Amino acid sequence: MTRLFGTDGIRGAANLDLRPSLAFALGRATAHQLGGPGRSIVVGQDTRRSGDMFVAAITAGATSMGSDVHSVGVVPTPALAFLAGSGAFGAGIMVSASHNPAEDNGLKVLDPSGLKLDDDLEDELEALVLRADELPGAPPSAIGVARPATELLERYVGVRCGLAEQVAGRGLHVVLDAANGAAYRVAPRILEATGARVTVIHDAPDGDNINRACGATHPESLMAAVRELGGDVGFALDGDADRCVAVDAAGRLVDGDQVLGILALERLGRGALDHGSLVVSVLSNGGLQHAVEAAGGRLVRTPVGDKHILAAMLVSGAGLGGEKSGHVIVREHATTGDGILTALELLRVMVEGRDAAVVTELADAISALAGERLH
Repeated sequence: MTRLFGTDGIRGAANLDLRPSLAFALGRATAHQLGGPGRSIVVGQDTRRSGDMFVAAITAGATSMGSDVHSVGVVPTPALAFLAGSGAFGAGIMVSASHNPAEDNGLKVLDPSGLKLDDDLEDELEALVLRADELPGAPPSAIGVARPATELLERYVGVRCGLAEQVAGRGLHVVLDAANGAAYRVAPRILEATGARVTVIHDAPDGDNINRACGATHPESLMAAVRELGGDVGFALDGDADRCVAVDAAGRLVDGDQVLGILALERLGRGALDHGSLVVSVLSNGGLQHAVEAAGGRLVRTPVGDKHILAAMLVSGAGLGGEKSGHVIVREHATTGDGILTALELLRVMVEGRDAAVVTELADAISALAGERLH
């Protein structure tokens, strides 16, 4: 039998491969395993048309088991992870297919620490989903309540704005591609808290245009916008804002490996890379490894998937890890990839280097090394 959970939750074409009945079953199973009476579940979604449908199904399933469901509406995945790990909830469920087309959607379950479920817990949850109808529901007097909770997003925004205010970005012009996705409102607010001037593109979601010819997987329009607008740097998020790639002042792409290299080398330079280690997947290029090792650090490689990246970070004690796709985990501040946080970290490197060109120079060095290693 095909496994329901992949490397990043349950994914499929909305209403075809992935149906509301499965979301209902997942709501029941999650409430049984992690929720129940007195243990609420927090649920968020990105901007896809099908998001409301799946949130409604999850809510019906979880409340039928006695769990209250706090629906925060459209939020970045890292914000949902932040809320799930706040101590107020038994679990979190994010409705998003991340960088995939609008026709797809996905269901991702987070534990009370804001972490993706470990393999054993995920296997148990999958077994419960497959027999969700057999689970004993709550009696009428103990059915859970659905609670609108859009105000909870401000907790995440406040924390990220606090970090942004430590970055002296005044005088910088930042161009942001919001991918018509979950961070289209909050990402500009957070980046503006650095003092930078922020120009936003692709910030008009209509339910069908998330990731369409925009965002981290299609940065071409951002590259053009940075050149045309004279931006100092550009950032492209994906649909749920857990990825970020950058564009330098010349309109050249700075991909996830280059971003990781920039952040790792800067930390190594000031003795702040935990255990001298950077965790990456097997897909990261040889140039990145050579650059980090030449600076006195080491690379730890894992299978593809940010779940594996985080697991290796926890085992090795590394504070920084990620993937070529633009997933970057800064363990000091997040339990998952956070594209807005990645942008703030890059801005900090630019500002503290007192020269916006530092990002370009480091990215070029890593690219040159990658060329040497790959050809």
